[in-house]
Amino acid sequence: MRQSRTFIPTTREVPSTAEAISYKLLIKAGMVKQVSSGVYTYLPLANKVIQKIEKVIREEHEKIGASELLMPILQSEEYWKESGRWYKMGDELMRVTDRKGAGYALSPTAEEVICQTVNNMVTSYKQLPVNLYQFQTKFRDEIRPRLGLLRTKEFIMKDGYTFHDTPESLRKSYNDYYGAYSKIFSRLGLKYRIVKADSGNIGGSYTHEFQALAEIGEDTIVYTEESDYAANIETAVVVEENYKMPTGFERKERELLETPEQQTIDAIAAYCGVETNRAMKALALKADGEYYLVLMRGNDQLNDLKFTKATGTSEVEMATEQEIEEIMGGYVGYMGPFGIKNCKIIGDNAIKYMYNHSCGANKKGFHYINVNPGDYPIDAHYDLRMIEEGDLAEDLSGPVKFAKGIEIGQVFELGKGYSEAMDVTYLDANGRANHFYMGCYGIGVTRLISAIIEQHNDEKGIIWPSIVAPYQVHLICIDTKKAEQIEVAEKLYEELTAAGVEVLYDDRNERAGVKFNDADLLGMPLQVIVGNKTSEGLVEIKERKTLEKQDISVADVLTAVKKFFK
Repeated sequence: MRQSRTFIPTTREVPSTAEAISYKLLIKAGMVKQVSSGVYTYLPLANKVIQKIEKVIREEHEKIGASELLMPILQSEEYWKESGRWYKMGDELMRVTDRKGAGYALSPTAEEVICQTVNNMVTSYKQLPVNLYQFQTKFRDEIRPRLGLLRTKEFIMKDGYTFHDTPESLRKSYNDYYGAYSKIFSRLGLKYRIVKADSGNIGGSYTHEFQALAEIGEDTIVYTEESDYAANIETAVVVEENYKMPTGFERKERELLETPEQQTIDAIAAYCGVETNRAMKALALKADGEYYLVLMRGNDQLNDLKFTKATGTSEVEMATEQEIEEIMGGYVGYMGPFGIKNCKIIGDNAIKYMYNHSCGANKKGFHYINVNPGDYPIDAHYDLRMIEEGDLAEDLSGPVKFAKGIEIGQVFELGKGYSEAMDVTYLDANGRANHFYMGCYGIGVTRLISAIIEQHNDEKGIIWPSIVAPYQVHLICIDTKKAEQIEVAEKLYEELTAAGVEVLYDDRNERAGVKFNDADLLGMPLQVIVGNKTSEGLVEIKERKTLEKQDISVADVLTAVKKFFK
């Protein structure tokens, strides 16, 4: 493609609000144009990258027997109400109404429609398993679109779905997709981690996320260097091997201590003469209409997801001061398990190992000191706290470390949740109707563009991995006013193109510095520079990643290019 005839509006200006390096480079390289908040036009170079990414995805899906289809973006309210997600997804779900008043969702994902698609079309166990996928534009009404393509209202996604008659068949497809995703992201040149995750609004009980490592990432990954263990921080288990009761400590007699105006946990710990992790804090929560008192070490943070899973609740909020005092019999700033009422008392596992510690007395200005396990009532202990760097990993391999990541894909075992809700069935070998076991598998295609750039860039611009580069070679004619350079550049353009090499030919009437800067910014893997040495039969080849340059004869360019990409 001649650069003078394509649309690559490079610029040196970026919005002051741009945070992610990938977003800055996408704008500077003329790859995207923001149309409105969280909505983008993908300009020619970005569109070519999308096509390259989709090609890799298609190749790996072909290997696991997945068939591509295309489902509607406009999805009937009826199906979403059947699945129970019409209201569950809340404001994130974009809803529209037609002229007759019928409601629709703009697809954020397609579990409902894929169920409707296979219903009455896959009728027998003999047809199973079924493995289908699509590339489609998705919509989610993000409350705060940000970071360019990393969090948008409209994006391109690959979503796949499988249907099965047994859990074992489902697990096999899950593992097939797990392996296919690993190959896809490796081929795209990404450094990533596979982490245990939460299923969120999609549902299901078994799921993994694929996280591309990047400092701009919104997710925190917990991992160890001693094994392949990794998890999302929201789901990372804190094992009890992290705690131990000291041997030989003297159990002291509990005392009531006046603690006037000592309401922060640090101030209370200091006043009571204990470390912060021996100052118990109590959180009053209201979940699904019931009250809970959650007991934790003073320096620990409650993990809301762990709390809801432990208690089987969904809607959680802090109890009000009035509810704490009038219903629970507590006192804000001085809460503890003694004398509390009308609530369930649960504790993080760590409090089993607290000794001679302080806690609130539920009386203004007073705390107990020298409190020990068994001194107070408690209904249950759970793993409730956020994991911290240095904690022992769930697999006991070593201490965990934290890294930031961009979620680029996720695989789910859905089980029968959707097929039962929507009554989608097949007939088994005995002629009985059964609901399908289902799996779903997603990749954020447009998000991958940003993830790749976040990992492949330098101070000059983008450094595309060859497999997704918009073009393989950037051919640059330095001076289009010199006939000799034009002649050599045109000859190389024809020769390379005829050999199947993807070439972006900079034939613009621009200064050399502009061309060099644009070439480094756009980041094609190899640059072929036709300049002043053409009179000697030489051109310059520059590798974008290493910035290494070498002179080579014009006759040897095609051979050198083929060798580079081989």
